[in-house]
Amino acid sequence: MADRKLRAVTADDVPAPPRKAKSVSEAARTGTVRELLEATRDRIAVAVENPNTPARDLAALTKRLLETVREIEAWDAREEADDADSDDAVQDGYFDASAV
Repeated sequence: MADRKLRAVTADDVPAPPRKAKSVSEAARTGTVRELLEATRDRIAVAVENPNTPARDLAALTKRLLETVREIEAWDAREEADDADSDDAVQDGYFDASAV
């Protein structure tokens, strides 16, 4: 994120098109770990909301849904920490040996 420059939005700016969510199999085959977690979360959420999902499966699905959401939150927190660490990097200055 350190490379990104913020600026005011102009009337000519066009929002980026929303990205199409990958299926679980697409994310597993070609996606990132984050995309796989998101696809898994979305798939489990569909099963939890489905009225035909057996009641015996709801507890396990709900638990796994919450675990997946927590994994995504932890992933985001690690990325934010990594970005903050890279922003705080101190640049070495010129060393003048005669000043010692």
